Amino acid sequence: MVSRRGRFRSAQLRSLAGKYPRSLAGQVFALQVAVVVLLVAAAVLALVVQSRHDSDTEARRRCIAVAQTFAHSPGVVAALKSPDPSRVLQPLTEEARKAADVDFIVVTDTKGIRYTHPRPELIGKRAIGNIGPPLAGQVYTETVYGPLGREVQAIVPVHDHARKVAGLVAAGMKVANVTGAVARQIPIILGAGAVALTMATGGTALVARRLQRQTHRLGPAEMTRMYEHHDAVLHSVREGVLIVSKDGRLLLANDEARRLLDLPLDAEGQHVSDLPGLEPGTVELLTSGRAATDEVHLAGDRLLAVNQRPTDRHGGPKGTVTTLRDSTELRALSGRAEIARGRLRLLYDASLGIGTTLDVVSTAEELAKIAVPRLADFVTVDLADPVLRGDEPTGTGAEMRRTAIASIRDDHLLYPRDTLIDFVPSTPQARALATGRSQLVPVLSAAPGWLAQDPERARQILDHGIHSLITVPLRARGVILGMAEFWRSEKPQPFEEDDLTLAEELAARAAVSIDNARRYTREHALAVTLQRSLLPRALPEQSALEVAHRYLPASSGVSGDWFDVIPLPGSRVALVVGDVVGHGLHAAATMGRLRTAVHNFSTLDLPPDEILGHLDDLVGRIDQEEAETAAGAGVMGATCLYTIYDPVSRHCAMARAGHPPPALVRPDGSVWFPDLPAGPPLGLGGMPFETAELTVAEGTQLVLYTDGLIEDRTRDIDVGMELLRQALAGHPDRPPEESCQAVLDELLPSRPKDDVALLIARTRAVPPDRVADWDVPFDPAAVARTRAAVAQKLDDWDMPQLAFATELVLSELTTNAIRYGSAPVTVRLLHDRTLTCEVADGSSTSPHLRYAAALDEGGRGLFLVARLTERWGTRYTPQGKVIWAELALPRTGGDADGTAWLDIFDAEL
Repeated sequence: MVSRRGRFRSAQLRSLAGKYPRSLAGQVFALQVAVVVLLVAAAVLALVVQSRHDSDTEARRRCIAVAQTFAHSPGVVAALKSPDPSRVLQPLTEEARKAADVDFIVVTDTKGIRYTHPRPELIGKRAIGNIGPPLAGQVYTETVYGPLGREVQAIVPVHDHARKVAGLVAAGMKVANVTGAVARQIPIILGAGAVALTMATGGTALVARRLQRQTHRLGPAEMTRMYEHHDAVLHSVREGVLIVSKDGRLLLANDEARRLLDLPLDAEGQHVSDLPGLEPGTVELLTSGRAATDEVHLAGDRLLAVNQRPTDRHGGPKGTVTTLRDSTELRALSGRAEIARGRLRLLYDASLGIGTTLDVVSTAEELAKIAVPRLADFVTVDLADPVLRGDEPTGTGAEMRRTAIASIRDDHLLYPRDTLIDFVPSTPQARALATGRSQLVPVLSAAPGWLAQDPERARQILDHGIHSLITVPLRARGVILGMAEFWRSEKPQPFEEDDLTLAEELAARAAVSIDNARRYTREHALAVTLQRSLLPRALPEQSALEVAHRYLPASSGVSGDWFDVIPLPGSRVALVVGDVVGHGLHAAATMGRLRTAVHNFSTLDLPPDEILGHLDDLVGRIDQEEAETAAGAGVMGATCLYTIYDPVSRHCAMARAGHPPPALVRPDGSVWFPDLPAGPPLGLGGMPFETAELTVAEGTQLVLYTDGLIEDRTRDIDVGMELLRQALAGHPDRPPEESCQAVLDELLPSRPKDDVALLIARTRAVPPDRVADWDVPFDPAAVARTRAAVAQKLDDWDMPQLAFATELVLSELTTNAIRYGSAPVTVRLLHDRTLTCEVADGSSTSPHLRYAAALDEGGRGLFLVARLTERWGTRYTPQGKVIWAELALPRTGGDADGTAWLDIFDAEL
């Protein structure tokens, strides 16, 4: 039977061969011969071109070498400078030309006149060629038409002992001699090409004969028809077909087998055990070579019936052919198992993906996104307005604000985000809020209660394909915070009870996270409110500085950063920034205590180092008090920078306690970080603080900040200070407001990890014509002369209304300084927002205000000063003390803004 089948196949192949005498093998042979001929011809042409190029390059190199060798030869320079260079050089060049196998060596002067040449009649004539580059000291090669024909020459300069060009040497060859070498190489190249062509043609013929035997002299049409029939049968059947070799390699797989086993595109040729996704049982069957009938194997989510037979039953190669059939009767069961697994996976992902932040809106958005599209096609989350603010819902009414929407497409007609929705009582949402139970609406078109909410919008929603709804209240700790709505449109099946159970589980998990976020929002809002209430709401009025400030709380929690601007007597201003270590309400409350203490200590008008010393004692006492309580939290340290600026002298005094140094922007735009003594942080105790004093130009910007501006986990503090320098430099005329914003934009991320306090102040100076001072002799009689000088100055300032009160105040203060103080005594008037009177003496004793008895002869002077002025006080200096008093300036067009004299004397009596 086998031999009969073989004879039939041979006869069929012979008939096909007779019908199509030109076989595929013959066509392939002709094509190969043509390709070999083209390749050999291209190779010969390339060799000829390359040989010509190499010969030309070699000729140029030889010319350069000969010319340089002759130019550097001993005696050439001397010969050029001799009376008859041609007599000396002509024999030498000819001898060198013959020895070097070049056509000429020509020596010329710097003007190109020949001293030598193979043809003597050309000596004394100008050489042909470009002598510009050689005269500049360069070696130059070129191709020219010279006396010998077309020449390749190299021109080299001859340098004397002073490195000047004394002459030129040109060596060259005729192009005909160069190309002659190429012509001599062409026969060799063509011979090699012929040998290669013969060998290639012979090899091609052997290959073609073998190909003819394997194709049985079949033509292209027969081969194509056989392949098309094979391909149609193999890939059209509904069963998968695999052919595996005896060593376990996959030889063939049809389309159905690839689909059932999810095989990669390059699966054919790989070992079966290396194919991804195959179950171990399937791999064992395919590599075993045994026969199998309707064995059931798992392939992903499919159950396959497998049949396998060996391929060597009729003398074929050893291997196996395997057929695969999908068991459709078990598909429904496996589908339900997959649905259950998907629900479990959704719940697992929800436990990880919901509640990742302590933000109410973000948590609602996470709930909506996790359920689309695995449970619903659209998910909306509505929350009560108080929940968004961190409060508990009131439980009255059905008004909800749409907080989150997730959908498979954006053309839905559901209420948009931030819409305040008042659900009518008949809707599933209102029933869910009222009863606290979930509502399943399988068919929305048959739910009149839902349609009554907004008939027009409801009709458009139905037209867009949304047909089923689940509404689940978000309940936590017995309080309904809002609701989640799940909408279906793509799947034609309505929601079922299993879907409702899954939606309730998701909503329960999300409700706990939303409630945690709500409580955090409330606590954070309380902390931020407390902190902002402790910070200055508005900067005080003063004339010494143009001030701008920024305060940015951290993205999570609050901290203890603060700043302050405190007016001081004499038009001076104190700038303060500080930072309490830690976060939360405790740090904010401690910051408020320290800020209040700074204000109180500033009224004493002490130097910066003494202010920090008092703050250090206060922080130490706070730590000790809180360490004795049950909480025992303590302050954990604080930093502070205190600066006093005097606009009269442009003097600036600074001291810091563990705080970053300030930055000073000079009027020329340069930035400077003054070298202030660091000092320990507040609360450590035991170490004194130091005050650094400097004089700044008018228009200088003082930049005070907390460490949150320059410190970051991703960069060093020096990098942060350099970034601050770059943000400030080059902008001396930029207003402080713009400088604050530029610094924050340059240094801070969108959500800073730490609080940031920034204070930028541009200095101003009091004009000299607004300040007047006098040295008062230590004699009571000098008080009258001082009063007269003061009255004259007030007339110059166009303030005669204040003359009487000012003379009375200065007379009292000056008399006290002379009577109870010590020399020297000085008087100063300062015309600014107020009229400031200052009397300085060398004593450190301070006067005190008291009520004088009826029979006392004195004690009423300071009382009059206190009644005539807005405020007065004492400031201690290294030289003694200053008694100052401030009088309000007169209103425009009116009298002095002072106290009526009759009231003063009545109060005294």
